[in-house]
Amino acid sequence: MGWLSRGDAQPAPTRLRLDPVACDGVGMCAHLAPALIGLDPWGFPLVPSGSLGGHDRSAARRAVAGCPRRALFLHD
Repeated sequence: MGWLSRGDAQPAPTRLRLDPVACDGVGMCAHLAPALIGLDPWGFPLVPSGSLGGHDRSAARRAVAGCPRRALFLHD
């Protein structure tokens, strides 16, 4: 008792994080995930602060993979 079966396991909440020092404001992330990532007036990404759902998680993976400065990462 107390153990979760495979069917009951919930994925850990995933959050999209930004390393502001590494980011050059290229904007590729917003191009790859426009419904998830916005840009400030200087072209730097505005990432959501909450945990990501299924579709948002897929979009976040695309943005992370496409970041030329590797400034985005997913955190569980």
